Amino acid sequence: MTVASRIRDPQRRVPDSAARMAQDVRAGLLARPRTLPSKYFYDDRGSELFEAITRLPEYYPTRTEEALLASMADELIDRTRPVELVELGSGAGRKVRRLLDGMRRAGRLRRLTLFDINDSFLRQATARLRRWDPAVAVRAVVGDFVTDLGALGPGGGRLAILFGGTIGNFHPGEVPGFLRRLAAQLAIGDHFLVGVDLVKDPARLEAAYNDSGGVTAEFNRNLLHHVNRALGGTIDVAAFAHVAFWDPRRRWIEMRLRATRPVRARIEAAGIAVRLEPGDEIRTEISCKYTRRTFGARVRGTGLVLDRWFTDSENLFALALLRRTA
Repeated sequence: MTVASRIRDPQRRVPDSAARMAQDVRAGLLARPRTLPSKYFYDDRGSELFEAITRLPEYYPTRTEEALLASMADELIDRTRPVELVELGSGAGRKVRRLLDGMRRAGRLRRLTLFDINDSFLRQATARLRRWDPAVAVRAVVGDFVTDLGALGPGGGRLAILFGGTIGNFHPGEVPGFLRRLAAQLAIGDHFLVGVDLVKDPARLEAAYNDSGGVTAEFNRNLLHHVNRALGGTIDVAAFAHVAFWDPRRRWIEMRLRATRPVRARIEAAGIAVRLEPGDEIRTEISCKYTRRTFGARVRGTGLVLDRWFTDSENLFALALLRRTA
C-alpha cells in the first residue's frame, strides 16, 4: 500500500486472524501445562483494562518509561536520525508522541507506522495521531508482530519501537529469533528502541501484577471472555481466580487462571471440549525481567547490536537502543 499524507483507508490487515486464534487456543489448551497466548488479552475490553492498569500506583513500568522518554527523546532522535517511526504493539499511541515531538522539533518527521493486533484500538490511535499532525503519513498494520513483521516492508531511515516491557512476554529462547526477524525489516544503520523491565525486589514486582483494585485480575479473566466471544466458547469465566507470582529461577512473573470449581465447556471454532478440575490452571502470560548483561546476551548474533542503554535512577526499567549492522 502506498503511503500518503491523506489516506482514505490507511489499514493493512494480515488475513486469517480468527483462524489463527482458533489454532492457537486449541494448541494451548490441549498442551500440558495449558496455556493461552498473551496477545489475545487485547480485544477492545482488554485494551481498555490495560490502559487502566498503566495508571495504577502499583504499576511502575509505564510512568517510569514515559519519564525516560521525556528525558532522552531529543538525544535519541539526534543519534538515530529517522524519517520513519514504527511502533509495534501500538496500543493507544500515547508514548509514541514523545518521539514524534522530538522528530518534529528536528524537522525529520515524515512517516509513522502503527502495528497492532487490535483493529478498533489501532483505528482510534491512528485517528488521534492524524488529528495531531495531518501532514504526517500514517499507516496502520493490523497483525501479530511475532509472525507478521514482513508486512512492514523494507527499512531505510527507520526507527522501530516496542514499549512497555513487551519483549518480556517472549520466552527468553524466542527473543533472538524475534530480533532476527525484525532486523530483516531494517536497513543497515536503522535502529530499534525496546523497553526492558529490570530484575528488582520481588515484592515490588508481584504488587505490580496483583493490584489492590483487582484491575489486573479482571484483565486476566477477560482473556476467557475474548475466547468465548471470538470462538464460540462456553467457558464459565467466574469459575477462575487470578494468580500472579515471581519465579526466581526463571526470572519472570507468571500469570495464570486457576479453576475454583469444575469447568466443562466447548470452544466451537477451535473444535475442542475443555475439562478442568478445581486447582487446574491455565498460564496466560510470562513477563521476563532482565539485566543489561542478560538482555545483551539475547541480542548477540541477531544482526543488531546494543548501542545505548538508558535507565532511571532507581534502575527499575530500561530503554535499550539497538542498531542494525551488516
